[in-house]
Amino acid sequence: MKNLDKYRGCLIGGAAGDALGYAVEFLSEDAIFNKYGKNGITEYKLINGVAQISDDTQMTLFTANGLLIGTTRGMTRGIMGSYSSYISNCYKDWFRTQTEKFPLNTETTYSWLVNIPELFALRAPGNTCLSAINASLNGAVGTIENPINNSKGCGGVMRVAPIGLYFGDKNISAEEIDRIGAETSALTHGHELGYIPSAALVHIINLVSHNDNVSLLDAVNDSLIGVKKMFANAKHLTEFIDIMEKAIRLSKTDMDDVDAIRELGEGWVAEETLVIAVYCALKYENDFDKALIAAVNHSGDSDSTGAVTGNILGAYLGLSNIPQKYRDNLELYDVILEIADDLYNDCKISEYSSYRDEVWEQKYVYHTYAL
Repeated sequence: MKNLDKYRGCLIGGAAGDALGYAVEFLSEDAIFNKYGKNGITEYKLINGVAQISDDTQMTLFTANGLLIGTTRGMTRGIMGSYSSYISNCYKDWFRTQTEKFPLNTETTYSWLVNIPELFALRAPGNTCLSAINASLNGAVGTIENPINNSKGCGGVMRVAPIGLYFGDKNISAEEIDRIGAETSALTHGHELGYIPSAALVHIINLVSHNDNVSLLDAVNDSLIGVKKMFANAKHLTEFIDIMEKAIRLSKTDMDDVDAIRELGEGWVAEETLVIAVYCALKYENDFDKALIAAVNHSGDSDSTGAVTGNILGAYLGLSNIPQKYRDNLELYDVILEIADDLYNDCKISEYSSYRDEVWEQKYVYHTYAL
């Protein structure tokens, strides 16, 4: 069952966690608490009145754009490639926003997002993503079977949340959805632990965003069943299952959040990003604010752990349960909301129908649209 509030909550929630954590991404926990007080950072740090997003949210938006281009091509042309191939093309557009000046020639691009000047901002983009996507090297072509590198950095998992949202009402199995998540991360991150966490995250978001009667814990446990089946022969599967189960156990304790997160890692690699997010989301499953604050106040990749926590809880609780302070001043709020709505509404144009939507065509056929 599709729920617009959860679609919006997932993407706005992820951007909120990203923006809260981006201000402290490279600070130690001591530096964070010395600067912001005993509770750490609890409100956005505004730059020129804006809570800035990082590359995490930027790439999440380009992931969503790729999904919608793929479906639109299939609906209007009757034939399409893999979703990961369209996402790969959109990542190359993101790469250009990081290496070229606005505006770009839309005849050489795939995504309407390149028409948004604010996305031409370098917000600590991951070196692995940049090098793996580099268009001059025919980048973003890694697969699970033929990895492009041996990276397990969190740049693979922090961008795949839209995949969990998008396929809920389509005739696609949960296993296929999970695989699209893994394949999307494998475009740039070739280590098993670079893409297995993405399959798990997509699984969790798919379940909680489309089922009101599934608990968050049930969704997390079901994701483990899914990856055990899909990656049964993976050398690092046991390592991933063990740390996920540890996060579940820790979430049920009264341990201080900083100490618990220290037990799980710092979030620079994908499995640590996911388990920190799972810990925070489970411990504070009905309190978005507490979950996000816990997710970012540690020595590590605070924007990515915040983003993934926000994706999970936003999909679980919906935008209506995200405090207003996380919506106010959030950079590109309207763009994020528009992408969430497009994922929800989906392409309604068909080669067999006379129905037309000029705005949709501007976005996902001609990529000339600008909000």
